Amino acid sequence: MSSFTDEPITVLSAEECWAVLRRTTVGRLAVSVAGQPDVFPINFVVDDRSILMRTGEGSKLLEATINPLVAFEADNVDRFHGWSVVVKGTARVLDTEREELAAARLPLESWLPTSKQVYLRIEPAEIAGRRFAFGGEAPVGFAEL
Repeated sequence: MSSFTDEPITVLSAEECWAVLRRTTVGRLAVSVAGQPDVFPINFVVDDRSILMRTGEGSKLLEATINPLVAFEADNVDRFHGWSVVVKGTARVLDTEREELAAARLPLESWLPTSKQVYLRIEPAEIAGRRFAFGGEAPVGFAEL
């Protein structure tokens, strides 16, 4: 267990960000259309240095197509530690047979028994992450980061 004397926040390198993302499968896709934000829970896989998800016709696909500038966030916590990674980039529908066949070989299954035949890839422009050591509250007067 950490305390206020431990480093409570550690900035992750890009390599560390990709490593923790490879170990999880649940995240959130954030989109914005006409000035209105929207967030969708998704399951995903890391494919090389991009985020790949499956979707079907609907608001998630429509919004990511109208404005392909998106953000993606995944995190994980336990009692003592946590991490959070944010990827900002461009969403793109895979539209060639070669890309779709390659994506179909990845371990990416739909959560729900609904048709999700469209593969959406986030090609990152930036990635940032932090690791957290949870612990007791800092004493009064302790400087916040």
